[in-house]
Amino acid sequence: MSVTIRPASASDAEHVASIERDADVLLTDSFGASEWPPAGDAVERIGGPGFVLLLEDPSDDSPAGFVHVLDADGHAHLEQLSVRPAVGRRGFGRLLVTAALDEARARGYTRVTLRTYADVPWNAPFYASCGFLESIPETAFQLRLVDTEAAIGIDRYGRRVQMTIEL
Repeated sequence: MSVTIRPASASDAEHVASIERDADVLLTDSFGASEWPPAGDAVERIGGPGFVLLLEDPSDDSPAGFVHVLDADGHAHLEQLSVRPAVGRRGFGRLLVTAALDEARARGYTRVTLRTYADVPWNAPFYASCGFLESIPETAFQLRLVDTEAAIGIDRYGRRVQMTIEL
């Protein structure tokens, strides 16, 4: 079985939204969070600056995960990585990260940043295993992300960190 990773199109929007909702359940269950921000608008995600790659489950070709890399003021920022929990622990997240880094490199970016939970095993420890290192927000966009996380309350569930990988 081979995995297909391809650019998402507008017709994939419902799949992207559904994958994100399914994956968010892992966090809300882990945190015991009764309130969680809704998934982002998938149409805007796909049509916005940057790119979205979709992974299809090799067993039935159904969309199983996606990665969204946002172009934020000329910088690549891994905004979202989501894999359906039903197909988790098969390496799909790592394949998506690798594909995203390859695409970012091909587009001329020299590094990729992200924000995540420091102590959730499938967050910062996972990204560290992909080569990301903890870093300090430097750009106006990165500093706004810190403020946004506080405003929507997701920082109450654990320490948030920025991570960066040089390409």
